[in-house]
Parts: sequence; C-alpha cells; structure tokens
Amino acid sequence: MKKPRLAIHKFTSCDGCQLAFLNAGEALLVLSEQVELVHFSEAGLLDLKTKIDIAFVEGSISTPDEITRIQQIRDNSKYLITIGACATAGGIQALRNAVNYKEWLASIYASPETIRALDTSTAIANHVRVDWELWGCPVNTHQVLDVIRSLLFDAAPKIKRDSVCLECKRKGHICVLVAKQEPCMGPVTQTGCGALCPGLNRACYACYGPSENSNSIALGSWFKKNGRDSDKIARQFLHINNQTPVFHNAGNFFKGIKIVKE
Repeated sequence: MKKPRLAIHKFTSCDGCQLAFLNAGEALLVLSEQVELVHFSEAGLLDLKTKIDIAFVEGSISTPDEITRIQQIRDNSKYLITIGACATAGGIQALRNAVNYKEWLASIYASPETIRALDTSTAIANHVRVDWELWGCPVNTHQVLDVIRSLLFDAAPKIKRDSVCLECKRKGHICVLVAKQEPCMGPVTQTGCGALCPGLNRACYACYGPSENSNSIALGSWFKKNGRDSDKIARQFLHINNQTPVFHNAGNFFKGIKIVKE
C-alpha cells in the first residue's frame, strides 16, 4: 500500500516549530514507517515539486518569493496545515506591520536596498486556503501527531479552542491570576500547551492565540483595576499573536487607540 506523502515547509520563522517534529523522538521514527517524508529542511530532505498529501507550514509570509512558494505548495498539497504562531497569525515579526519597516531596515542593514521584503509580515491564510491551524510558540508536538493520526484514518482533526483556564482546572493547578494576582492571559488563550506556565506558577503568555469567545478587553480591565500599567497591558496583547483581531483590538484599546469597526 502506498504511503501518504508528508512535507514540512519553512517560511519566515525561528524554526522552532520544525524542531517540535524532531523533538518527537521515537514517535517520529514510528511516523516514518506510516508516511513518506518528502520535504523537511531541518532533516535534510528537499523536494518542492512532488505532490503531497499532508503539508505542514511553519512561518509567516514576509517576501515576494514566499508568496510564490506558498501558492505552489497549496497547489501541490491535498491538505495544508499551518503550525505555530507565525504561520497562523504572523508571529512576533508582524509587529513591524505597525511601523515603517523601511526605516527598520535602514537601522539594521548596511545596504537595505538589497533586501527584498514585503511591507507586512502576514499569516499563511492571508494568501492561500488553509485546512487546519495549529497554534503555539512553538506548536505542541502531540497536537501535530494527533492531526497526522486523524488524517491517516481519514478523519477530520479535532482541534480544541477552549481556554487555558479549563486545562488548569483539569490538571488541578492553583490559579495564578486569583491566588497570586499575576497578569495571566489564560482566560483568553486557547489550550494546547498543557497549561505549562501556570503549572510552574507563572502567568500564561498567550502563546496559543485567542480562545473562542474571549473577552480580552474585560481581562485587560481587570489587570488595570489591580494596578497594572496600561502600556504593559497593551504589550501583553501586542506580543506573539499581535495580529489576531481580538488581541490587536485589545492592545490598541489599552494604548488609547480608537477601535473602528468595519
């Protein structure tokens, strides 16, 4: 029986989500027996031309060449799944979207005119159709493997969008928001990490993006009521997933920028 073909592609990113595959260890060896791994630059496999059944994409679109390449990948792939904050929301590099990026180039590169970049850094879904999105910074290895297993059994992956708070309750963690007055983003962040930071008595950083029906402005107002500075609150929302509408609007709200509804 012919194995399904799988590819892992990189765009503008730190490679952390690709490394999540390598961190799978023995599970990756088992996976290699079930699928044919065609393209994976971190593992030394380079093939952009072969037709693919499952394509995972890491990173945001930041250059003209990346627009062309993601369109080719979409055309060659049965399923396209984005992994990580960069691919799903633009990532930390999307902070440049709010400034004149050419001024930044001039302050960093000796010859900025040689850099071919877009004015913005955007999510994959802004350019091609995406079948499923896996959030995180980095993505959770177990989530990725669960998606692959589902597709191998011809079943649609089920991706949870409930909040980190529910994960904390399931694990029996003490609520750092209530008990320690930490500025925890758990109430507005979707699960996927296993409530890693609250489990270590630290506030959630919202690595996994907004949960369903999250009220970010209400949470930020609670932070402010408990003495947190508005600028720091804005920075919490305008962080890893700064281009998601709910976080972007909340960040602008606490920066004092009027939100205009289209």
